[in-house]
Amino acid sequence: MAFALHPTLAKDTVEVTRLPLCRVLLMNDRRFPWLILVPERESLREIHELPAAERSTLIEEIVQAGQVLVRLFQPDKLNTGALGNLVPQLHVHVVARFATDAAWPGPVWGSGAAVTYSEGDLNDLQNRLAEAFNGA
Repeated sequence: MAFALHPTLAKDTVEVTRLPLCRVLLMNDRRFPWLILVPERESLREIHELPAAERSTLIEEIVQAGQVLVRLFQPDKLNTGALGNLVPQLHVHVVARFATDAAWPGPVWGSGAAVTYSEGDLNDLQNRLAEAFNGA
């Protein structure tokens, strides 16, 4: 069985780029600059299921995603988490947070309905993020 992106992630995100381990996705919610990293390995639910070398790669890719968000958005804080309560496929959220955002200081999950990007804004941000990853 080959890697397949969970349908919920496919519905709620757009692909930005692919790193050595992870597919990098942008959450389609303009309230928060929000990336999701999904290791392209089949049937993973938890970080500890990755071999040690891939766990190290995952951490470095999380750091890279955070650096991209800081460079592009200058957030007050980065939130990083791997919950998986609703989407069991292993994925890691990296979210740029601002003291002025809709959910501050609480978590982004369950803080109202997503506000989707316009198609043009989504394409522009996708391209800016992809360029930032390629230049990282």
